[in-house]
Amino acid sequence: MANSILRLSSVTSKRGRSRSSHYLDIDQGLFTEPVKIGARAVGWPDTEVDILNAARIAGKTDDEIRVLVAKLHAARRGTA
Repeated sequence: MANSILRLSSVTSKRGRSRSSHYLDIDQGLFTEPVKIGARAVGWPDTEVDILNAARIAGKTDDEIRVLVAKLHAARRGTA
């Protein structure tokens, strides 16, 4: 699914959001949880960032975004 994993600085830059706003979005179900890429490192699949940005650009509501986030999490687990 993903071509690469983006670190936080790349994700916040692509989203145009601050670090605190990004993590608030995660807490509210408006963005996917990070994936562990090391003992003390996390990142996000670039395709998920692109999909969620496209949904925002398309004007999806927060509820629609939450459904999309749930689908992306399910796809990670192979249960989509």
